[in-house]
Amino acid sequence: MLDHVGFQCTDLQASAAFYDAVLAPLGGTRLMDFTVAIGYGTDHADFWIGNADAAGEDLNNRESHIAFAAPDRAAVDAFFQAAVALGAEVLHEPRLHPEYHEHYYGAFVRDPDGNNVEAVCHRPA
Repeated sequence: MLDHVGFQCTDLQASAAFYDAVLAPLGGTRLMDFTVAIGYGTDHADFWIGNADAAGEDLNNRESHIAFAAPDRAAVDAFFQAAVALGAEVLHEPRLHPEYHEHYYGAFVRDPDGNNVEAVCHRPA
């Protein structure tokens, strides 16, 4: 059900040093580094930390991010339509995100508590 999760950090470099060290014994390594966000995992980045200051966010009210795995792109579209029908704020409509990888198809909305919630499919169309 879960694809990946992300937390915002007040000091990204300090958090990166912490997670570099504590995830290594568990087989986790730094797999992606976008300067303002770092992804860890064993075969794909499923745990992310991000620099809260980069988004200009209120550090007292940092959002969490959770992504649900979708079996196909139609499920991502259905997730998005259901969220919009319930009045969710749209962060990113369903589309390809090649900055992540070639087949990354996702949609992002805010849940009622302001969290960044995503559905993502990694399969080709």
